[in-house]
Amino acid sequence: MDLSTVDLPALPRLLAAPAPGWVETTDVIVVGSGVAGLTAALHLREAGLHVTVVTKVDIDEGSTRWAQGGIAAVLDPADSPTAHAYDTEVAGVGLCDPAAVRALVEEGPTRLRELMRIGAEFDRNPDGSLMLTREGGHRADRIVHAGGDATGAEVQRALHAAVHRDPWIRLVEHALVLDLLRAPGDGPDGLGPACGITLHVLGEGSEDGVGAILARAVVLATGGMGQVFAATTNPAVSTGDGVALALRAGAAVTDVEFVQFHPTALIVPAGGPGAGLAQQPLVSEALRGEGAHLVDGDGKRFMVGQHELAELAPRDVVAKGIHRVLLATGADHVYLDARHLGGDFLARRFPTIVASCLAIGVDPATDLIPVAPAAHYASGGVRTDLRGRTSIPGLYACGEVACTGVHGANRLASNSLLEGLVFSRRIAEDIAAGLPEQARPAETGAWVGGQGWLVPAAGTADLQRAMTRGAGVLRSADTLADTADTLTGLGAGRGVPRTADWEATNLITVASTLVAAAYARRETRGCHWREDFPSADGRWLGHLVAEVGPDGRVAERWEERQS
Repeated sequence: MDLSTVDLPALPRLLAAPAPGWVETTDVIVVGSGVAGLTAALHLREAGLHVTVVTKVDIDEGSTRWAQGGIAAVLDPADSPTAHAYDTEVAGVGLCDPAAVRALVEEGPTRLRELMRIGAEFDRNPDGSLMLTREGGHRADRIVHAGGDATGAEVQRALHAAVHRDPWIRLVEHALVLDLLRAPGDGPDGLGPACGITLHVLGEGSEDGVGAILARAVVLATGGMGQVFAATTNPAVSTGDGVALALRAGAAVTDVEFVQFHPTALIVPAGGPGAGLAQQPLVSEALRGEGAHLVDGDGKRFMVGQHELAELAPRDVVAKGIHRVLLATGADHVYLDARHLGGDFLARRFPTIVASCLAIGVDPATDLIPVAPAAHYASGGVRTDLRGRTSIPGLYACGEVACTGVHGANRLASNSLLEGLVFSRRIAEDIAAGLPEQARPAETGAWVGGQGWLVPAAGTADLQRAMTRGAGVLRSADTLADTADTLTGLGAGRGVPRTADWEATNLITVASTLVAAAYARRETRGCHWREDFPSADGRWLGHLVAEVGPDGRVAERWEERQS
């Protein structure tokens, strides 16, 4: 396989930071406090392990709370895991790992019921049965939701409460993870298994707040990388920290070219309330599932005839359909028409969406809702096996930061929260079955400090604009090369050890890896759309696995699809 590449900046193998000024020890570190991280922490506690959860802002500021649509699981007797697997694999366009998909759909209902047992309350019918709905790509009603369109908030609330009830889960908030600590070993650079992390905690330890937590296993659950683009539904904390840490540590990542753009982010008028926010409000496809239609500026439904499911086609199909309209008309948005659903129904079923619309002066009961695609979900990430194990012993990953093989080239709607529930349990079982003794970090790298380098945060906006323009919904060799030129220019700078520059360095790391993979994959598949290679090509039925070499260069290798 010819993996042609493009010139990209050398990337750091270590962030510039002082040596840790304080050290703690625990059994397992979980980095991240969304559905994947908190569920992993709770299962690890069931196994009798001490757990430290490190979270970037506070426990509720990640992506989970923003999930509107729901959780997909087979709960209707008329449905089946086979049907759920089929829909998942259709959306994944040939690149899903069938074994991972089986684990998701077969174990998912049990994991969902466990979530309900710890206190999550989902919407129910008058007879007490769970209310099920349908979203894009699903051919059955199998989505449970809470508060109409506030499922993520309810899941986060229940998990938050459960974690706080357990005194043996230590929560470290306002902490940015920096680098992985590794024990001496026989791997590259003389390094072995993961044995902890360095982190910066505001107001703790030494004046600069840099410390270390040693552990017998490390679980990455840091969420996504949406902030690599100028328009995203991800919160401001989603700067790709986990993927960047893994790459610096020498771990493999895969499928990072497959970034899902949610078709319908709410477009906030320039100069109006909310303009300039880092996170675009989401207009869940559950609204389309209830009958809302996409229309162009002339009021015409443009998805009819493009796909058998029209507005409920998989997200990449709908995003491309919208983008074609934008290219043809020069507009920056299309519209979602939900007026026929009625104001009372909309307020009851979609209170969050209605509130977001009203905040910008749009009443969905009487007005068309302006929408356009925005970066939403990374289908790829740190490569794991079916137990969440990465290529570095002792380092695990789950949730959006991971690539378990479930999503393939495009995630099926409402499979993300389910994936967090299923694979966090699998990780906890694997750790509990064979946790090693605590190892001391090798006397190098992050443990001794004073090494590494940083990208100045002043270039972040330029990076985001370049990625949206050249590596967003539409890509080509020319646009990706232009994006690479921008990244190379930014990589030449030198930042200082502070949060903004650490985040900027993480962003350029994941952006460079994404551009390398998008340039190499010369086909259109799922949410990767190459204008210069507009069709799927069977020769590309496989995965691009990326690692950062000792020289800081991104190296891609080809791996055949699992069957």
